[in-house]
Amino acid sequence: MDATAVALRSTWEFSAIGTRWRIDTATPLKAEVARRIETLIERFDRAWSRFREDSLVTDLSRHGGSRTAPADTRAMLDLYVDLDDATQGAINPLIGDVLARRGYDAAYSLADRGAQPAPAGWQAILSWSGEELTLREPALLDVGAVGKGRLVDLVAGELSAASVERFVVDASGDLRVGSAPSDAPERVALEHPFRPGRAIGVWEVGDGALCASATGRRAWTGLDGSGLHHVLDARTGEPVRTVAATWAAAPEAMVADGIASALFFDGGTRLAARLGVAWVRMLTDGRVEWSPGAPAEVFA
Repeated sequence: MDATAVALRSTWEFSAIGTRWRIDTATPLKAEVARRIETLIERFDRAWSRFREDSLVTDLSRHGGSRTAPADTRAMLDLYVDLDDATQGAINPLIGDVLARRGYDAAYSLADRGAQPAPAGWQAILSWSGEELTLREPALLDVGAVGKGRLVDLVAGELSAASVERFVVDASGDLRVGSAPSDAPERVALEHPFRPGRAIGVWEVGDGALCASATGRRAWTGLDGSGLHHVLDARTGEPVRTVAATWAAAPEAMVADGIASALFFDGGTRLAARLGVAWVRMLTDGRVEWSPGAPAEVFA
């Protein structure tokens, strides 16, 4: 059967977890579906946001100890184990204090106080089970390498449960498409990290996810006058200097988000191959790399 276009005529735009969201559907969402999505996002944010005074993450950072584990704990932190192993410690969920020290703090001060590494051996400090999340000493969790993708998946699940047959959930670079096999794929531009408004290629996304990350999205100036951004190496507290932007496609946005983060470091491509994730990345010297068989169209 030939792929057919399904018009997504209804758009819902809103702000959540510090970023812009857009949900496109063929018909307007019912009010009760929108309310369930808003409740879901609020619950996730109150558990995992290090930018909220009333969040579980903020409470643990001050006192440590054990708390009832949020529903997404195992899925996200199990993936962090893989990301940590693949990147030899460059990705670490206890990087929150490191980010805050460099200026990416709850107040968005962008005031750099110098680099420090995240706690090594984080799995000896942070543990989780089916019911409990435990920090053996106060530390600031940051699940930014996978959290937005996880939330996109949850929103997509809510839409599917409501029998919304065709949708696009776009959380500022983390995108999930819900469609039937007969539907035409969405064509997504891969934005040039140095030239906003231009693209280095196009990726067609059917039923699945495409997540992107770039060092120019959240950037400011460090103590020494050099550029800082939110992609830090947890082993040093220093920003990545060799990779400018990454894109990864997978059935789940959480996995695509995690691989997009891992691709900034050595070992990310090997983990992508093990998990069957296609990817593209652009280096800071302008070169573009991609996985074997990646379906993206990369412009010359």
